[in-house]
Amino acid sequence: MRYLPLTQTDREAMLAVIGAKSIDDLFVDVPEAARLDGPIHGLPNHASEMAVERHMKVLAAKNIVAGDVPFFLGCGAYRHHVPASVDHLIQRGEFLTAYTPYQPEIAQGTLQMLFEFQTQVARLLGTDVANASMYDGSTACWEAIGMARRITKRGKAILSGGLHPHYVSVAKTMAKYTGDALDTSVPALSAETDLDALIAKIDDETSCVVVQYPDILGRIADLRPLADAAHAKKALLIVVVTEPVALGAIKSPGEMDADIVVGEGQSIGVGLQFGGPYVGLMGCKDKYIRQMPGRFCGETVDADGKRGFVLTLSTREQHIRREKATSNICTNSGLCALAFSIHMTLLGEAGLRGLAEANHAGAVAAADRLARLPGVRLINDAFFNEFTIDLGKEARPIVRALADKGILAGVSLGRLYPGEDALANGLVVAVTETTTSEDVEALASALEEVLA
Repeated sequence: MRYLPLTQTDREAMLAVIGAKSIDDLFVDVPEAARLDGPIHGLPNHASEMAVERHMKVLAAKNIVAGDVPFFLGCGAYRHHVPASVDHLIQRGEFLTAYTPYQPEIAQGTLQMLFEFQTQVARLLGTDVANASMYDGSTACWEAIGMARRITKRGKAILSGGLHPHYVSVAKTMAKYTGDALDTSVPALSAETDLDALIAKIDDETSCVVVQYPDILGRIADLRPLADAAHAKKALLIVVVTEPVALGAIKSPGEMDADIVVGEGQSIGVGLQFGGPYVGLMGCKDKYIRQMPGRFCGETVDADGKRGFVLTLSTREQHIRREKATSNICTNSGLCALAFSIHMTLLGEAGLRGLAEANHAGAVAAADRLARLPGVRLINDAFFNEFTIDLGKEARPIVRALADKGILAGVSLGRLYPGEDALANGLVVAVTETTTSEDVEALASALEEVLA
């Protein structure tokens, strides 16, 4: 039964107040190609529950399940093993339905969990402080750019060519409404990163430089010279981490003097889930804490001197005057943050380092095996668990051919950068602890056959 609380008169009155002629005017920012012009194709207007179940099962059967085939996809979403205890614990009633209430100190368990999460994220990113999570990595990246604008009072952001193009797309969408100028580029299919080019672009109008670490091609660079160059011009360095497991093996961005560090937390505790929901990570130097979006949980003592947890800062628009808010972010992906925190707790520091070592060792073995194939060239000099190979011919049809053979070979750069011919031959391959030597051999054999 549909619930329609508004009459046509109500709707017309609301549209008049906001200056829109029709409801369709509210969706003008959605590309026309992405809008439905009628009912969803193939779905009946109504059906019984049993018929819907059967139909959905038929649709689901068309998917290739990540765990059923050799799987090498990455580029911001990674298949890692999530212990069964994580799913068990997040489904406990006190967690599954918990949401920080508007009398937050009542929810001591939720606040303590978020406090522990913040501590884990701050240590992982190498920052002084971290907030109680964001929606996902891409929106966290934009929030960092907005934060840099507030701090520096400047409106020009330089985005590295190695930044994930989806993150760039989100930033462009948001910048249309804030007036920020974004200097963007695409990566070169080479072992070298674009740090020197980025440094050359920094001027007195620059609010921040945004760089991914490891970058979209899996390359790892020393970011300290970039931080020094940005700070010399009173700009901020923002570092984006899409694979947090890497920080169990490589130096944290905070150690290289990054001002703001954001990332995608999906790799730890959260499954692939067809692309979401995920959990955004965000940390910064303590002097910038009041410009951070979202919420912060803190530790205190009550009137009897007992340890307790409070919502220390909440700069979101629901809690204070909207015009004073640092962001309109209205939640913190709490359940996914809980999964992240539980998985991190189960791992511990030694476990995270061991997991990172296993990822790197597997990736090195896979890169060595693929680099021996005729016509294949390994691009990266340094990488964590993700690397790029040049196939010598367009990668997209090769990826499709391998998918037909039951192998998800990786992400073609032609898919991420359509129209960029110089990148069309590139294939980004991700290897995690879930990848077996048999998987690597299956990929190598199939790739050699397709390339022949």
